[in-house]
Amino acid sequence: QVQLLESGGGLVQVGGSLKVSCTPSGRTDDYFTMAWFRQPPGKEREFVAGITWSGLLTDYADSVKGRFTISRSHVDDTVHLQMNSLKPEDTAVYYCSSTSRTSWVPASASSYKYWGQGTQVTVSP
Repeated sequence: QVQLLESGGGLVQVGGSLKVSCTPSGRTDDYFTMAWFRQPPGKEREFVAGITWSGLLTDYADSVKGRFTISRSHVDDTVHLQMNSLKPEDTAVYYCSSTSRTSWVPASASSYKYWGQGTQVTVSP
């Protein structure tokens, strides 16, 4: 069983920055690949960014490319999502997710087995 502990999030003004983090625990193989998804109010959950164990392979949604950066600590496998130049449309509940060994970063929520409880990010105009 894997547990994903999320931290960060909160309220920020347009153009500001925020970081959310996710620390996994449990069987290492079950958090080989980790990703962030988000669910805006009244909308479906969508892929934001993902990273494999080595940190060498990452992927981003087109809507966040150039603004968000995902990284991974080799000390405790904590995954960070640094969000810059935030826009009102980035407002959502952000969820951390993980899955076992993959050679790419899946963008489909159904590919991820474990999920965090979510953390709210609100960008005010």
